[in-house]
Amino acid sequence: MSAGDLVGAVAIGFAAGVTSGLLGVGGGVLFVPGLVIFLGLDQVDAEATSLLAIIPVALVGAWRQHGYGNVRLRDGIVVGVLSPVGVAGGALLAHALPDRALALLFAGVQLYFAFTLARRALRPREG
Repeated sequence: MSAGDLVGAVAIGFAAGVTSGLLGVGGGVLFVPGLVIFLGLDQVDAEATSLLAIIPVALVGAWRQHGYGNVRLRDGIVVGVLSPVGVAGGALLAHALPDRALALLFAGVQLYFAFTLARRALRPREG
């Protein structure tokens, strides 16, 4: 890893950490695009690297939020127990698809969630 890559990785990690703590996102939302755009990784390598990098982010974030009483433990356990099955299938699919298709799918998922969250945030509150 070159010095420039190291600086880029540090910047991506810091930005993802701050964003994760502030908004509950950071892993795939920032790690994958950052690794592709700034470090030149291909989509599969960026996704795989993001999966490893999210472990400490998720642990620290969950620990801090648990201290504030914000963790719904049962829901987290259900999602956490079922996720590895999906990850295994998704990893197989990621290796079967072309890099461009993965990048477009990733962008589509990002746009869908961005649109849905923006629509919810802009909706008038009831009550």
